[in-house]
Amino acid sequence: MLELIYNDDTMLAVDKPTGLLSVPGRGPDKQDCLYSRVLDAFPDALMVHRLDMETSGLILFARTPEAQRNLSMQFEKRETEKQYVAVVEGMVERDEGMVDYPMRKDMTQRLPPRHLVDCVRGKKAITEWRVIERGSDTTRMALYPKTGRSHQLRVHMQSIGHPIVGDRIYGHPAERLMLHAEMLAFVHPETGDPIRLECPAPF
Repeated sequence: MLELIYNDDTMLAVDKPTGLLSVPGRGPDKQDCLYSRVLDAFPDALMVHRLDMETSGLILFARTPEAQRNLSMQFEKRETEKQYVAVVEGMVERDEGMVDYPMRKDMTQRLPPRHLVDCVRGKKAITEWRVIERGSDTTRMALYPKTGRSHQLRVHMQSIGHPIVGDRIYGHPAERLMLHAEMLAFVHPETGDPIRLECPAPF
């Protein structure tokens, strides 16, 4: 069942559960995905962006080709504002900061796909962060990606010594990856009005 966050004639937004692909994968066992479920309810829906399978939270879909072009361009030009919430391993000492480490895909590991920091051959990747709350052995953080690299938040948190709780690739497996796309701000593709969508984390 879809959890609808926003819907009009131009676009819609839903809350993707953890463990669900954004789009179909390779093979018959990977055809169930958020996009296919959205299409069942909204046959005119068009993809704009994606989230990792393990990441939950806000995903935006267009409902016209014009809206898809407009929204995709906003993402490409970094005109959107994104906020994630994460629980990371360990105690983060500083209250806020920025990670500016270039990244690339790890070509030596195909499954599961892995990315890494590479200051020579990597592409620019920037994440700003702020501590929300400190626990006994974990820290709850707000993450603000300024670029959109695959696995960016996961790699950047690992790179500063605080992998996200439940990250089976860059940290330690747990019940789920504690990473959620909580807020998305952009300009409505038809009216030009500022839109701010929020989807509270389930953890």
